[in-house]
Amino acid sequence: MSTSVETPASAARPRHRAARPARTFRRARTLAGALWVTIMGALLPGAGYLWTRRRLGYVVLVPFLAGLLLLGLYARDLNRLVDFAFDPARLRVAAVVIGVAFVGWAFVVVTTYAMARPRGMTRLEGGLGALVVSLLCILVALPAVQSVRIAMTQAHFVATVFDDEQTATTPEDVTEADPWAGREQVNVLLLGGDGGVGRTGIRTDSVILLSMNTQSGKAVMFSLPRNMMNAQFPEDSPLHEVFPDGFRGEGDPGNWMLNAVYSQVPALYPHILGDSENEGADAVKQAVAGSLGTHVDYYVLINLLGFQQLVDAIGGVTVNINEPIAINGNTDLGIPPTGYLEPGPDQHLDGFHALWYSRGRWGSDDYERMLRQRCMVSAIIDEADPLNVLRRYQDLAKAGEEILRTDVPRKLMPAFVDLALKVKEKKIKSMAFVSSDKFFSGDPDFTWMQSVVDKALEPRAPSGPQDDAGTPVKTEDACGYHPEG
Repeated sequence: MSTSVETPASAARPRHRAARPARTFRRARTLAGALWVTIMGALLPGAGYLWTRRRLGYVVLVPFLAGLLLLGLYARDLNRLVDFAFDPARLRVAAVVIGVAFVGWAFVVVTTYAMARPRGMTRLEGGLGALVVSLLCILVALPAVQSVRIAMTQAHFVATVFDDEQTATTPEDVTEADPWAGREQVNVLLLGGDGGVGRTGIRTDSVILLSMNTQSGKAVMFSLPRNMMNAQFPEDSPLHEVFPDGFRGEGDPGNWMLNAVYSQVPALYPHILGDSENEGADAVKQAVAGSLGTHVDYYVLINLLGFQQLVDAIGGVTVNINEPIAINGNTDLGIPPTGYLEPGPDQHLDGFHALWYSRGRWGSDDYERMLRQRCMVSAIIDEADPLNVLRRYQDLAKAGEEILRTDVPRKLMPAFVDLALKVKEKKIKSMAFVSSDKFFSGDPDFTWMQSVVDKALEPRAPSGPQDDAGTPVKTEDACGYHPEG
């Protein structure tokens, strides 16, 4: 009796369980229908589930849409985004999150197809369906992998270049809330030298002070000749006590020009300015500050030997060339050039030719080279539009790691990016101190130089000095196309 009673119950259970799978999820009638549902699920995770199994679709789709909404709200704050972009720890976490999100996305695509595919497909239909799903996963993988690479590249770039280098002349009263410490102007010294950015023996053959108004974004660039003698130091600087009459001493005059301050001061008077990770940069900052009668807050050093990589990474630059510019050659040794950059408007140069546009000295003097270097800065700024930078970002970041060094604190980068956007919207006024009846690099009139700087930085300053003897050259004019003859 016991056996006969149990038999109907046990037989009933399998019939009940066998009926459930038919109601578990919905299948498409054709392969094309299943693929459309799968594509829908790939474009909007969870949307495919809504068709195959509605409750599961809501479980996936609602969190996805909520995440998109939160991401959109977060991205509305530019400062918050920039702060994120300069935080290596958060960038690495973001890379992991993107990787996990891709795995989840791919799982949704595969399982959507597995649930939606019709029964009884032929082998050809099965192969075609698997191929389409694989292609969808690859298409999803491409932006995911690229995003991970950019996040990790940015993390490494920030950690390498913006490592919060401690220098004796870095402003100490700045905060994230007050990045300019109440100053109307923030001044950044742009240095270009031959040699690795970590070397102390480097000579800074390009010296440009970029002064930016923190409110309006109006900016002025002052270019100083590398062979300027008697560079002054601020009166409250220990270097003023050592060089009360300016940076000059006995021996080879080449060791007492402005471009020698970076290497000579640390060699002659180590630690004279206090604890610093870059005594050479501290010394040049003070030499420019004392000579121009202003303050220098930060520096950016660019290795000109790696400059070629930077220009190639950004896709080249476009400049005007008014006279032939030598490639290679050494005037002092009588070694002739191996070629020339030919004159012409809107010449697009790759990294190699851009380097010689900036460095070529055969048949020209330091002043002409100084003007070309300033024009090159403008050309690079013109090429640095957001789309171009993003498209070539990994090459740019790699080049930047090798050629850049700075003491700009990482915490101030959101403020600097915000200021840079203001500066880019306006035309940068540029001046170069060149030989004239008012300026001689062998014995400069620093009082006059300081008056020029003061006038240029006045809030309602006129359009600027004209290109006549006795005034600095406006390099926006020098960068134009003015063919001779």
